[in-house]
Amino acid sequence: MSRVLKNIKGDKVIWAVVILLSVFSLLAVYSSTGTLAYKFKSGNTEYYMIKHFIILVFGFSLIYFTHRVKYIYFSRIFQIAFYVVVPLLIITLFIGVDLNDARRGLLLPFNLTFQTSDLAKLTLIVFLSRLLSKKQDTIKSFKTAFVPIMLPVLIVCGLILPENFSTAAMLFVSCLVLIFIGRIKTQYLLSLLGIGIISLSIFIAILFSLPEDNQGRLMTWKKRIEAHFGEGEDNNYQVDQSKIAIASGGIFGKFPGNSTQRNFLPHPYSDFIFAIIVEEYGLVGSIFIVLLFLIFFFRVIRIATKIKGKFGTFITFGIGFSLIFQAMINMAVAVNILPVTGQTLPLVSMGGTSIWFTCISVGIILSVSREVQEETDIELNLATA
Repeated sequence: MSRVLKNIKGDKVIWAVVILLSVFSLLAVYSSTGTLAYKFKSGNTEYYMIKHFIILVFGFSLIYFTHRVKYIYFSRIFQIAFYVVVPLLIITLFIGVDLNDARRGLLLPFNLTFQTSDLAKLTLIVFLSRLLSKKQDTIKSFKTAFVPIMLPVLIVCGLILPENFSTAAMLFVSCLVLIFIGRIKTQYLLSLLGIGIISLSIFIAILFSLPEDNQGRLMTWKKRIEAHFGEGEDNNYQVDQSKIAIASGGIFGKFPGNSTQRNFLPHPYSDFIFAIIVEEYGLVGSIFIVLLFLIFFFRVIRIATKIKGKFGTFITFGIGFSLIFQAMINMAVAVNILPVTGQTLPLVSMGGTSIWFTCISVGIILSVSREVQEETDIELNLATA
């Protein structure tokens, strides 16, 4: 154990943030899975907490082993992964496991489900970082830079879109921000953004022209938009229950384990876990969670600006931004700022592949920070020599 601790490198603040979020995760998942335990596990409330603890332990092992790998190697690893991800996304569209009325995963042995979009998100960001770093000499060119860089983004997001609109939209925005940081011409990005807005407007117009008896993902999106603007009924229920949980939390909350809305909220352990945290820990607890994510992002920016290689900068900022963006979306949904999206709260919500790929993402950031530490140590040694 002491040998493992000795080999832990990288940004200590990020390590602390991840540990604190995991502690909150264990407490919140244990509290919010009571109804689930009585429904499926004969009242064994410890089952889901133990399962989640094992997932987190494995996640921490992924962080440890990933952060020990020199970050530059991820360039080639995820280049190969990209050509695996695209066929996996196509397979998922046709024979994927139905999760929340959408084909989002593939069935693995032991009845485990692998969500291909989790792998696709990380792979695309790392692959995009590789392309941006290699094309810096011709980055202002439309033909040799913008088109080759945007093509993989459109392919991956397009394959995720039919069954998981929110993930595709979130990933697309994260990629645009990363491309902007990568110094692509602003006029190209604005043109793409304009096309996106027009396409979205046409899509929404078509969506609301569909007959009410139409079924499938299109109607799910329509109902969520209507619910957010107070016109629908189906999704108003979970939003209303989330509001009740937040309102009843007050300043200091009801304290751990005393949530009542966990019995009424759909998915209180994943999509709406932030509402349960606010109910049990109050405004103080919710501010603490938000601060942890903001501290995490601050350290990410610090690492991205200190690393010497372009690839290290892009990979750190891209992964860090996507994690924070997802966290903010989850919390915004809980307080009804955004329509229901189905996005989990990174490192807090109960999950399997989502937590593991988040942990790999954190491990990559820590790998870059480890390089920053080593470069700083070398410079200090040279200065004092």
